[in-house]
Amino acid sequence: MIKTAVTLCRVAEAAAGPFLFHNDLATGFVKAAEHGFDAVELFLPEPNAHSVAEIEALQAEYGLGVAAIGTGAGMVKYGLSLTDPDAGQREKATQYILEMVEFAGRMQAPAILGSMQGRWGVEVSRDQALGWLADALKVIGEAAGKHDVPFIYEPLNRYETNLINRVGEAADWVRANDLGNIVLLADMFHMNIEEVNVADAMRAGGDLIGHVHYADSNRHAMGFGHTDAAPVIEALKEIAYDATLSAEIFPLPDADQAAAQTLKSIRSHLS
Repeated sequence: MIKTAVTLCRVAEAAAGPFLFHNDLATGFVKAAEHGFDAVELFLPEPNAHSVAEIEALQAEYGLGVAAIGTGAGMVKYGLSLTDPDAGQREKATQYILEMVEFAGRMQAPAILGSMQGRWGVEVSRDQALGWLADALKVIGEAAGKHDVPFIYEPLNRYETNLINRVGEAADWVRANDLGNIVLLADMFHMNIEEVNVADAMRAGGDLIGHVHYADSNRHAMGFGHTDAAPVIEALKEIAYDATLSAEIFPLPDADQAAAQTLKSIRSHLS
């Protein structure tokens, strides 16, 4: 069964980012529960920013799951990426992600790789960058597997990475490199930029799609832009998607209205 989640951000450097709630963690859980979401997706500054016990207590109190935990703070706070020209920086990036995987895994939640994938450029060829990325994902996927959760890789739009921008391309690359325990995050905002047809791209991702960021064309709540969500939801039904639709969106016109609109849209298509 498809579940719903809302993003909670505790990274000061991402205060202007597309996360619905930027409150303290407890208030974020309260808001998510009040609106009727099934789970939260957490964007935290580092693995030890909050204890597992603290988060599990909030889960128990408010009846919420943890859908996923992002690793992007490794880039926005520390400038780390898996494709940095410097081998030492790549190792630091891998270790940061492995620590986040361990933290998330203790709550039976997957971690996400987005901005920390980096990019290729003057000092690094595309083939070299993708080779480093594949090598890192093999290690990280195995680490996540020890907790019986996948590791989530997110194709980003061209303005954020020049590695892999489309879901079908990402699925082909994961399969070609035999990357076990790696699934894809299909982010509908990025897809609106890169894909010819978002619904067809979901079909191309098929059973490798493990998480969806449910966002309109302008990164607002679905229904506040020009995306037609109906064929996308139908495509997800066709591929038997049964994970989470998570609102990684701007809190506009305010967080509560954006949260309510997200659930209204999802329920209208899943009812």
